[in-house]
Amino acid sequence: MYRVLILCGIAVLAASDADAVEALSTEELVSHCIYYEEDPESVDGVFCVRYIQGFIDGAVATDERVTKNVSAEYERSESFSQRATRTRLGSRIERFETYYAEFCLGEPVPLKTVVELVVADLENANRVANQPLARDFVYATLRTQFPCDAAGDE
Repeated sequence: MYRVLILCGIAVLAASDADAVEALSTEELVSHCIYYEEDPESVDGVFCVRYIQGFIDGAVATDERVTKNVSAEYERSESFSQRATRTRLGSRIERFETYYAEFCLGEPVPLKTVVELVVADLENANRVANQPLARDFVYATLRTQFPCDAAGDE
């Protein structure tokens, strides 16, 4: 009987851990990133950098997966114009690494540069208040600071 109760208790705890993943708030990101300029090697400074780096890595990985899925869909039954579109899209992706994410780091941009721009934006209290989730805030900053150059796609 006690074994069953213990197993049930463990199952409940395990299930609650799975639901415990919450999105990082912008305020929490600010609480780490305020230490970046003073001491980038501190635990908070490293957290700030790694969060931003992880966001970028996730966007690139997602973009690549979406591109492969779109490409596979086109290859099933594509017309000449669809093939031309896919070929053009492919060259954009190689050049910018992210196409669907709508930010383009182009030539490799040092991570330090990206982090400094995000940290500077985090000082804007109105933007922080208007974007409560860190992922939305970082995404908006990347789209603003590193827009894809439509003219360069030709």
